[in-house]
Amino acid sequence: MEQNKIIEKLESIEKLLHEQNVMKKEVMTVEEAIKYLGISLSQIYKLTSTRSIPCYKPTGRKVYFKKDELDAWRLRNRHVSLDEIEKEAEDYILRNPRRF
Repeated sequence: MEQNKIIEKLESIEKLLHEQNVMKKEVMTVEEAIKYLGISLSQIYKLTSTRSIPCYKPTGRKVYFKKDELDAWRLRNRHVSLDEIEKEAEDYILRNPRRF
């Protein structure tokens, strides 16, 4: 029984090390990009076919992704916080005082 627990823990560690190595890669396969982004296979193929996500097809078949481009894609369409909006409004009022 103790041996089974040790084997399970070793397999868990091995899986974590593999995932950590994937996260360090500069260029990823579809399977690695799915894990990195946390999306499904069908979703990533939909994104690539509609050209909604940056990817590379050097031979026209196999798809690759650059990690930094996936990060930029993931962080697109930023929503401004209320604090930032208020700060912009204050700055605007200070720069453009109304004259009566």
